[in-house]
Amino acid sequence: MAGNIEARLAELGIQLPEAPAPAANYVPYVVVGNMVYISGQISKDVDGLICGKLGGDTTVEQGAAAARVCGLNLIAQLREACGGDLDRVVQVVKLGGFVNATADFTNHPVVINGASDLMVEVFGKLGAHARAAVGCSSLPLGVAVEVEGIFQIL
Repeated sequence: MAGNIEARLAELGIQLPEAPAPAANYVPYVVVGNMVYISGQISKDVDGLICGKLGGDTTVEQGAAAARVCGLNLIAQLREACGGDLDRVVQVVKLGGFVNATADFTNHPVVINGASDLMVEVFGKLGAHARAAVGCSSLPLGVAVEVEGIFQIL
């Protein structure tokens, strides 16, 4: 029987991707006690990499959509860390968002809202979290956004 979070995902019409494999010498997540630390998830979906530079060739709306993809990848990793049971999530603790941006771009928080809004949609009040939204001159593989996360679980 599907749990509450899986039912919520279905209600929202969200099908999580498979948890992405690491692209270099690191693990996708580490569980320490009741905390899960998830490595940065890049804006990559079933169609491939979502690349671009905010303030240049990528709009804020496209950036927020890319951040949402990062959020979906975070939840997929979290599901793996929880042994397939997202109902073990106690709290989304913190997200760290990195935006590939021009030097004069200043809407980083609006871009990272794509991931933040997803956490609240999926986890409700448990999805409220602390956050950082930072601009970078580049990101791996030229992606538009990367988001990492810290979660508390049972």
